Amino acid sequence: MKKVFSILICCFVMALAACGSQPEKNKEGSSNSQGNEKVAESKEVNLYTSRHYDVDNELYAKFEEQTGIKVNIIKGEADELLERIKREGDATKADLFLTADVGRLFRAKDAGLLQSVSSEVLDKQIPAKFQDKDKMWYGLTKRARILVYNKEKVKPEELSTYEALTEDKWKGRILVRSSESVYNQSLLASFIEIDGEEKAKEWAQGIVNNMAQNPEGGDRDQAKAIAAGVGDVAIMNTYYFGQMLNSEDPEEVKVAEQLGVFFPNQDTNGAHVNVSGAGVVKASKNKGNAVKLLEFLSADEAQAVFAEANYEYPVNEHVKPSELLQSWGEFKEQDIPLSVLGDNNAKAIMIFNEVGWK
Repeated sequence: MKKVFSILICCFVMALAACGSQPEKNKEGSSNSQGNEKVAESKEVNLYTSRHYDVDNELYAKFEEQTGIKVNIIKGEADELLERIKREGDATKADLFLTADVGRLFRAKDAGLLQSVSSEVLDKQIPAKFQDKDKMWYGLTKRARILVYNKEKVKPEELSTYEALTEDKWKGRILVRSSESVYNQSLLASFIEIDGEEKAKEWAQGIVNNMAQNPEGGDRDQAKAIAAGVGDVAIMNTYYFGQMLNSEDPEEVKVAEQLGVFFPNQDTNGAHVNVSGAGVVKASKNKGNAVKLLEFLSADEAQAVFAEANYEYPVNEHVKPSELLQSWGEFKEQDIPLSVLGDNNAKAIMIFNEVGWK
């Protein structure tokens, strides 16, 4: 009996030793040894971005310095990056997708490429208006879609609203980029939300009737066309105009100095605003680090850098715009959640096609 008891005791001790040699399971069901591998892997975050500004790279370097997390940057056009993430599927290395305009962020969400993120830090730093309703993307910088005008041919008191640009007196004088521009799609999407589809269509048709030329080029090209005498008023984003005024190209500066800035609809619905923003990719292997990068980019320090270096408005309400943007004055914004711009994107494109906005 003693021999049997001794054998049982030995078996028990061996079992305990075996259990002790097994790595402890973490909350996600991974062992500590696997967890340590994850920690090593998690010292990086893979960013797919369509932004191409030096200031962004400076901020990523600062993030690396503060956190020890390496930011691997993959740049490309927004739609190309989205297709790449789709093609890569669960094997994608993408952790964070960053791009300009809610319309593109909506496409990423609609394609099932993003995941919801819960962060008290993000909720504190980014107003709900600039977040996706399902928290699948967050705005990081803000811009307004404004009117710029030839100061020699147009008096600011002649301008008032986006809608007024459809009046006969502006026939042959309006410059704006094509309907393929997501900026214009989001602008029209905001009108659909505020005024309904019929009035939005009337506006689009009125602008087509008053165009100085068939749409061509980007926002800066519209400003240059004013300086060249092609038209008198252009629709463009604020940060492009700020960049032109501070360009290293003296010709761009010369063009911008001939133009004035006007924020439309200040007595009605407010000027249209949009964002650059980012969402965590659904198949991310480094979700925690992606959220940390989002939190860093929306914090006071990074927001101030965006504002000063790239003439974008901060989404963080604790940070002031640059002196240049402040010199243009405060303005009333459209009071709508930006997520509706994505919801109305398909309707906007349909309207553009119907009215012949090329």
